[in-house]
Amino acid sequence: MKTSKRTKAIKENVDLSKEYSITDAVSILKANSKVKFNESLDCAIRLGVDPRHADQMVRGTVSLPNGTGKEVRVLVVTKSSAKEALDAGADYAGLDEYIEKIKGGWTDVDVIVATPDVMGELGKLGKILGPKGLMPNPKSGTVTQDVVKAVKEVKAGKIEFRVEKAGIIHTSLGKMNFDADKLVENTKTFLNTIIKLKPSSAKGQYIKSVFLSSTMGPGLQINQDEIAAH
Repeated sequence: MKTSKRTKAIKENVDLSKEYSITDAVSILKANSKVKFNESLDCAIRLGVDPRHADQMVRGTVSLPNGTGKEVRVLVVTKSSAKEALDAGADYAGLDEYIEKIKGGWTDVDVIVATPDVMGELGKLGKILGPKGLMPNPKSGTVTQDVVKAVKEVKAGKIEFRVEKAGIIHTSLGKMNFDADKLVENTKTFLNTIIKLKPSSAKGQYIKSVFLSSTMGPGLQINQDEIAAH
């Protein structure tokens, strides 16, 4: 395969065998983001857990202090709070109309928030919503009576994450046109959240590796000293 000019330039400018501080990694990735669209800052954390055991499942939410830079489309499924949800910034809100649309295969949203009284109806749509990660969940704050608060948090940069079968958590932490210090702050906030969620049953090294990358850029490993400092 031919190596593109961009890939050649990255190999010349970036030492992929090194480990970096979060600040240095973000600076290098920003300097080498040369594509024609606004890339995301992506983070991959490999954990020393076995997600097949329920007591080692790492999942949760975090409000990124500087948001994600992504326009998040929110549907609120509710019997009585549709107007409040729309006023709070939800893109769609209602009940029967959206239940029927989802039954027909419509899932053109990023997050679904629901009030507890409609979960019986939404639960029947698990085969559609489950594989897309759209099923509301009390643990992530998306099943709640306070839909106004939930919508505002999601729109402001609250993200949900969970460890995959291989023990890896992937997420995006902002856009590459953010100021470097904002991306660093988002990354440190996310890393601190993962550290706090360490299962008591997890043995040995909990965080095995952390890599930061831009959408089309190289993956840079974060040094363990910096991880241990958080």
